[in-house]
Amino acid sequence: MTASRSWISVRIILLILIIIIGICSARASDQILEAEVSAIVDGNTLTLKFKDGDSYDVQLSGIDSPELVQDFGEEAKQFLQKKLLNKRVKVQLLGKDRWGNRLAVVWLKGEVDLRVELLKEGLAWTAERNPLPELENVRIEAQNKGKGLWQIAEPTPPWIFRRQQSMLQAKGS
Repeated sequence: MTASRSWISVRIILLILIIIIGICSARASDQILEAEVSAIVDGNTLTLKFKDGDSYDVQLSGIDSPELVQDFGEEAKQFLQKKLLNKRVKVQLLGKDRWGNRLAVVWLKGEVDLRVELLKEGLAWTAERNPLPELENVRIEAQNKGKGLWQIAEPTPPWIFRRQQSMLQAKGS
């Protein structure tokens, strides 16, 4: 076999391996896992303990709850504590956001989507960028009913609050 034919064979094998790895990665994100909620960090971040012993924080994908120091931030955290703490849940890991946070969809009893529950109670906003229509509809309904944070005339979304806080810290430096 000539050197050029060997090189072509190596390239074909590498291409096949890349495709296989891509398919396996895509399937892994579709996989539904079981975990126990060992802690509630805030209104949209949970610490999960998986069957294999791994434990890490995940953020509920597609929503953002108020920061703990904001109106309804503690309420969102307490809501999740009452519903989830030390309970078994189903989890779909969706990857990471631009800050490296693990994103997930979490279901209680296999069917109750916690993102929807937080939105129904007015304890979360839909994502700042590209909100999912099915979640946005739930948020709008809660807003129209004046639930939770929607009782406030002009609530500050958590992403705006975080930007304001980082600007204040920069000025104080």
